[in-house]
Amino acid sequence: MTAGHGCHDVAIVGGGLVGASLALALQRAGLYVALIDPQAPQIPPVADAWGSRIYAISPGNADFLESLGVWSRLNAQRVQRVEAMAICGDAPAGRLEFSAYEAGLRELAYIVEGSALLQALRAAIADTGQVRIVCPAQAASLQVEADSAQLTLADGTRIPAQLVIGTDGGDSWVRRAAGITARVSDYRQLGVVANFETEKNHGGSAFQWFRADGVLALLPLPGKRVSMVWSVTEDHARTLLAMDAQALADAVGAASGGVVGGLRLMTPAAGFPLRLAHIDNLVAPRIALAGDAAHHVHPLAGQGVNLGFRDVRELAAVLAGRAPLQDCGDLSLLRRYARARREDIATMALGTDVLQKLFAAQSVWLSGARNSGMAVVNRLPFLKNLLIRHAAA
Repeated sequence: MTAGHGCHDVAIVGGGLVGASLALALQRAGLYVALIDPQAPQIPPVADAWGSRIYAISPGNADFLESLGVWSRLNAQRVQRVEAMAICGDAPAGRLEFSAYEAGLRELAYIVEGSALLQALRAAIADTGQVRIVCPAQAASLQVEADSAQLTLADGTRIPAQLVIGTDGGDSWVRRAAGITARVSDYRQLGVVANFETEKNHGGSAFQWFRADGVLALLPLPGKRVSMVWSVTEDHARTLLAMDAQALADAVGAASGGVVGGLRLMTPAAGFPLRLAHIDNLVAPRIALAGDAAHHVHPLAGQGVNLGFRDVRELAAVLAGRAPLQDCGDLSLLRRYARARREDIATMALGTDVLQKLFAAQSVWLSGARNSGMAVVNRLPFLKNLLIRHAAA
């Protein structure tokens, strides 16, 4: 442990997937870590129930989680490999197909329940016995001084640290308390999520449709099951959320062209708002941001949590590689992290935003151009493999 007596090396605010993985990675690097989580400890789900929040984890991030001793804690029967993906435009000519086999990979992604992954992370943290977990707890104030930062919680508890890291989501308290500005664009859409049992096998394939009414994705789950994310206007989302189970299943089946046959709803539909957030700085004196606190992108590429895990990998590597007596909150050190993450975040934010706007535009000319573009990319294996390799990192 490197911090002075009573002072943590790092205090992480936000105990979700990104915050928990960061706490574990930094503890393994020998740092004294406090994890402040506003959420109470999870109640284990009913054995046969499926979580409503499903994530596509890239192979690179799965390897990272395995290096932390987390991935092997997951029930393999609840993890589904994605071996192929078909993306359809809003015209027959617009089709893009990706294959793990053709790209020389074992899989394009793994589909995992968020609740199961968070439980595995928490179990790995508990086994170390080295991370101070404070939950449920609300941060109330933040004071940054020359040699440390001090968090004060709502109950009056003070947590001094060399570095405070915000992994507390898109509406980050740490970001606001540090005076870091964000430019937020509201897509005026909701992402509607639900899980279904299917009539046909999905064959390990993921499907995505760019439709006039939004972007629909079906992700494969183990067995004859899929997870849906349908990004639609707020009005359309409210209509979907108000449907009974059969009506919603029929609507999704029709929108997906019956690609997996008839559907039966497994979990109630839920909706979450979609926004694009440009965060002006990932770091400030004794402050760093990661995960949705550092960026917020449209979910059409399924890369939000993967961006967050790549933040964790980079930030953990920078802090672990600092000079022997270098302070974790050293701004020059933190700027190294910010520089390293800039291109990946900007590329994903721009790419998803352009795609969303391109397919949302109601123009005959644009429709022809975007669908022709998909067809051209589909005939260029080298370009497709580049896209796959980036997403798999």
